[in-house]
Amino acid sequence: MLKQTLVFTNPFRLSLKNAQLVIASKEMPEEMRTIPIEDVGVVIIENQMVSVTIPLLNELVDAGVAVVLCDKKGMPHAMLQNMDGNNLQGEFLRNQIEVGEVLRKQLWKQLIEAKIKNQSALLEKIHGRGAQLKPLYMNVKSGDSDNREGIAARLYWGALFGDDFTRDREDAGINALLNYGYTVLRAATARALVSAGLTPSLGIFHHNRSNAFPLADDLMEPYRPFVDEIVYHLCEEGKLEVNKETKVELLGVLTCDTFFPKVTRPLQIGLSITMASLAKCYAGKQKNLSLPSLK
Repeated sequence: MLKQTLVFTNPFRLSLKNAQLVIASKEMPEEMRTIPIEDVGVVIIENQMVSVTIPLLNELVDAGVAVVLCDKKGMPHAMLQNMDGNNLQGEFLRNQIEVGEVLRKQLWKQLIEAKIKNQSALLEKIHGRGAQLKPLYMNVKSGDSDNREGIAARLYWGALFGDDFTRDREDAGINALLNYGYTVLRAATARALVSAGLTPSLGIFHHNRSNAFPLADDLMEPYRPFVDEIVYHLCEEGKLEVNKETKVELLGVLTCDTFFPKVTRPLQIGLSITMASLAKCYAGKQKNLSLPSLK
C-alpha cells in the first residue's frame, strides 16, 4: 500500500489515540483530525513549535514510519530509526556483517551501473544527450574501481543544468533543491531498509563515523535521477528557492513511477522491492539487485 507523507509547517500538537495520529492546531485546539498510523510512511516536522508526544513517536517508529526532524531553516536534520524493525533482524544482521568483499564489490557495481544508466536516460529524455554516458555504464568494473561514477557525474551535471553548474552541497538554488529532495529520498530509503530487516548503519561502499545511514546512501544512488528530474523542471519554471511550494513538488518523488523488468511501481514501493532483493543477496539466495529504470 502506498503510504502518506505528512509535512508539518505550522505549530500543531501531534498525539496518539486509538492507533491514530491526532493533529490539533495550537491556535484552535478543538479542531482536530486523525490519520491511521498504518497509512503513514514519512512524517517531516519542519516547524520548531510543533509538539509531539512520546507515545506517538514510539507508535510511529514501531510502524516503520520515517520521522524526520528539521532545523531552524526548515532543512531535514535528523531521523528516528526503529532499533528492532523486523523479527528476523538478528539473522539479517549476521548476513550483513558476514558479507564477503566479492559480493560487496559486485553489489556496488550494480548500483553504479543503474545510477549512470538512469542519469543517461534523464539526459536523453530532456536534452537528447544520453548517449555520452553509455560507455560509462556499459563498462563499470567490480567495486567501480576506476571511478566511473565520478567521471559520469562531471559530464552529467554540466549536460543537465549547464556548463556553469557545479554540484556543491553548501550552495543555494539548484543545489539546495537537490539537497532537500535527496534528504527526502534518503529518509524513505532508510525506512525501506529497516522494514526489510536490514541495518542502515552497515554500508556497502559509504563508510563514515558520523553517518548513521551509509547503507541508505548506497541504495538510493540509482534513485537520485528521479529527484534530479523534478529539480530540473522546477528550474525551468524559475522556482529556485526551497519553499513550501517546491517542497511539495519534491516530496512527489516518492510517488513517481519507477520501472522494473515486469512491473511499474511508485518509487516508495520500488524502494521496498530493491531492499527485499538486497536482503536476498545478503542471504545468498540471489546475486542481482532489483533496481529501477527511469523512462
